[in-house]
Amino acid sequence: MSVDSQTFRDTLCHFPAGVTLVTIKAGEQIHGMTVTAFVSVSAEPPLIAVVIDHRGRGHQLLSQPGAVFAVNILNEDQEALARRFALVKDDRFAQGKWITATTGAPVLENAHAWLDCTIYDRHIAGGNTIYVGEVQATHLTEAERKPLVYWNRCYSPLALSLDEESR
Repeated sequence: MSVDSQTFRDTLCHFPAGVTLVTIKAGEQIHGMTVTAFVSVSAEPPLIAVVIDHRGRGHQLLSQPGAVFAVNILNEDQEALARRFALVKDDRFAQGKWITATTGAPVLENAHAWLDCTIYDRHIAGGNTIYVGEVQATHLTEAERKPLVYWNRCYSPLALSLDEESR
Protein backbone atom coordinates (compact mmCIF):
# COMPACT_ATOMS: atom_id res chain seq x y z
CA MET A 1 0.00 0.00 0.00
CA SER A 2 1.51 3.32 -1.01
CA VAL A 3 0.99 6.73 0.57
CA ASP A 4 -1.29 9.35 -0.96
CA SER A 5 0.29 12.13 -3.04
CA GLN A 6 -0.38 14.90 -0.47
CA THR A 7 1.35 12.96 2.33
CA PHE A 8 4.22 12.25 -0.05
CA ARG A 9 4.59 15.98 -0.92
CA ASP A 10 4.28 17.02 2.74
CA THR A 11 7.16 14.70 3.62
CA LEU A 12 9.46 15.58 0.73
CA CYS A 13 9.13 19.34 1.27
CA HIS A 14 11.44 18.85 4.26
CA PHE A 15 14.31 17.84 1.99
CA PRO A 16 16.23 21.00 0.98
CA ALA A 17 17.08 21.41 -2.68
CA GLY A 18 19.07 23.84 -4.74
CA VAL A 19 17.07 26.06 -7.09
CA THR A 20 17.74 26.01 -10.81
CA LEU A 21 16.26 27.44 -13.96
CA VAL A 22 16.20 24.84 -16.70
CA THR A 23 16.29 26.64 -20.04
CA ILE A 24 15.51 24.86 -23.30
CA LYS A 25 16.10 25.50 -26.99
CA ALA A 26 14.22 23.40 -29.52
CA GLY A 27 14.50 24.68 -33.06
CA GLU A 28 13.77 28.41 -32.81
CA GLN A 29 11.72 28.06 -29.60
CA ILE A 30 13.06 28.78 -26.13
CA HIS A 31 11.45 28.06 -22.78
CA GLY A 32 12.49 28.01 -19.15
CA MET A 33 11.16 26.78 -15.83
CA THR A 34 12.15 26.66 -12.18
CA VAL A 35 13.35 23.17 -11.23
CA THR A 36 14.58 21.70 -7.94
CA ALA A 37 14.70 18.10 -9.25
CA PHE A 38 18.30 18.25 -10.47
CA VAL A 39 21.18 15.87 -9.73
CA SER A 40 24.69 14.99 -10.81
CA VAL A 41 24.81 11.54 -12.44
CA SER A 42 28.36 10.84 -13.65
CA ALA A 43 31.74 12.55 -13.92
CA GLU A 44 32.93 10.36 -16.79
CA PRO A 45 31.19 11.13 -19.05
CA PRO A 46 29.91 14.33 -17.42
CA LEU A 47 26.16 13.68 -16.96
CA ILE A 48 23.41 15.41 -15.00
CA ALA A 49 19.66 14.76 -14.77
CA VAL A 50 16.55 16.92 -14.44
CA VAL A 51 13.00 15.72 -13.88
CA ILE A 52 10.33 17.46 -15.97
CA ASP A 53 6.54 17.11 -15.60
CA HIS A 54 4.71 15.86 -18.69
CA ARG A 55 2.02 18.55 -18.36
CA GLY A 56 4.35 21.47 -19.11
CA ARG A 57 5.74 23.03 -22.25
CA GLY A 58 9.27 22.02 -21.21
CA HIS A 59 8.48 18.34 -21.69
CA GLN A 60 6.95 19.05 -25.10
CA LEU A 61 10.04 20.96 -26.25
CA LEU A 62 12.57 18.48 -24.82
CA SER A 63 10.80 15.72 -26.77
CA GLN A 64 11.70 17.39 -30.06
CA PRO A 65 14.72 16.11 -32.03
CA GLY A 66 17.82 18.25 -31.47
CA ALA A 67 16.49 19.93 -28.31
CA VAL A 68 19.16 21.13 -25.86
CA PHE A 69 18.97 22.49 -22.34
CA ALA A 70 20.96 24.29 -19.67
CA VAL A 71 20.73 24.15 -15.89
CA ASN A 72 21.26 27.57 -14.31
CA ILE A 73 22.05 27.30 -10.57
CA LEU A 74 20.69 30.42 -8.85
CA ASN A 75 22.35 32.68 -6.27
CA GLU A 76 20.62 33.47 -2.99
CA ASP A 77 19.62 36.92 -4.31
CA GLN A 78 17.80 35.54 -7.39
CA GLU A 79 14.56 34.46 -5.69
CA ALA A 80 12.48 36.87 -7.83
CA LEU A 81 13.79 35.19 -10.98
CA ALA A 82 12.99 31.74 -9.54
CA ARG A 83 9.43 32.88 -8.83
CA ARG A 84 9.11 34.44 -12.28
CA PHE A 85 10.09 31.20 -14.04
CA ALA A 86 7.73 29.22 -11.78
CA LEU A 87 4.67 31.46 -12.11
CA VAL A 88 4.77 33.87 -15.08
CA LYS A 89 3.22 32.53 -18.28
CA ASP A 90 4.35 35.21 -20.76
CA ASP A 91 7.97 36.16 -21.57
CA ARG A 92 9.92 34.71 -18.65
CA PHE A 93 13.19 35.85 -20.26
CA ALA A 94 12.19 39.53 -20.09
CA GLN A 95 14.18 39.81 -16.84
CA GLY A 96 17.79 38.77 -16.29
CA LYS A 97 20.75 39.03 -18.64
CA TRP A 98 20.69 36.07 -21.01
CA ILE A 99 23.49 34.85 -23.27
CA THR A 100 23.77 31.84 -25.54
CA ALA A 101 25.72 28.76 -24.44
CA THR A 102 27.70 26.41 -26.69
CA THR A 103 24.64 24.31 -27.61
CA GLY A 104 22.47 27.36 -28.28
CA ALA A 105 20.53 27.08 -25.02
CA PRO A 106 19.98 30.36 -23.15
CA VAL A 107 22.00 30.76 -19.94
CA LEU A 108 21.76 33.38 -17.22
CA GLU A 109 24.97 35.39 -17.34
CA ASN A 110 25.07 36.02 -13.57
CA ALA A 111 23.79 32.64 -12.38
CA HIS A 112 25.81 31.05 -9.58
CA ALA A 113 26.85 28.49 -12.20
CA TRP A 114 25.44 26.91 -15.34
CA LEU A 115 25.76 23.61 -17.19
CA ASP A 116 25.01 23.45 -20.92
CA CYS A 117 23.74 20.05 -22.12
CA THR A 118 22.73 17.88 -25.02
CA ILE A 119 20.22 15.11 -24.32
CA TYR A 120 22.01 11.85 -23.50
CA ASP A 121 18.97 9.77 -22.48
CA ARG A 122 15.32 9.93 -21.37
CA HIS A 123 13.41 7.79 -18.85
CA ILE A 124 9.67 7.99 -18.21
CA ALA A 125 8.84 7.87 -14.49
CA GLY A 126 5.17 8.29 -13.58
CA GLY A 127 3.93 11.65 -14.90
CA ASN A 128 7.49 12.90 -15.44
CA THR A 129 10.46 12.28 -17.67
CA ILE A 130 14.01 12.11 -16.32
CA TYR A 131 16.21 13.85 -18.88
CA VAL A 132 19.87 12.90 -18.64
CA GLY A 133 22.06 15.59 -20.12
CA GLU A 134 25.64 15.29 -21.32
CA VAL A 135 27.41 18.44 -20.21
CA GLN A 136 29.04 20.27 -23.12
CA ALA A 137 30.11 23.43 -21.27
CA THR A 138 30.01 24.88 -17.74
CA HIS A 139 30.61 28.21 -16.10
CA LEU A 140 31.02 29.16 -12.44
CA THR A 141 30.26 32.86 -12.00
CA GLU A 142 30.88 33.54 -8.33
CA ALA A 143 32.15 30.67 -6.20
CA GLU A 144 32.16 32.75 -2.99
CA ARG A 145 28.41 33.54 -3.20
CA LYS A 146 25.81 31.19 -1.75
CA PRO A 147 23.20 29.37 -3.85
CA LEU A 148 19.45 29.72 -3.41
CA VAL A 149 17.77 26.82 -1.56
CA TYR A 150 14.14 25.63 -1.45
CA TRP A 151 12.97 24.03 1.80
CA ASN A 152 9.53 23.52 3.38
CA ARG A 153 7.85 25.31 0.43
CA CYS A 154 9.98 28.47 0.89
CA TYR A 155 13.04 29.96 -0.79
CA SER A 156 15.91 30.50 1.61
CA PRO A 157 19.58 31.48 1.58
CA LEU A 158 22.00 28.72 2.48
CA ALA A 159 23.16 29.05 6.09
CA LEU A 160 26.63 27.71 6.79
CA SER A 161 27.59 26.39 10.20
CA LEU A 162 31.35 26.83 9.68
CA ASP A 163 33.35 30.05 9.59
CA GLU A 164 34.76 31.01 6.22
CA GLU A 165 38.24 30.67 7.82
CA SER A 166 37.75 27.06 8.94
CA ARG A 167 37.21 25.68 5.43
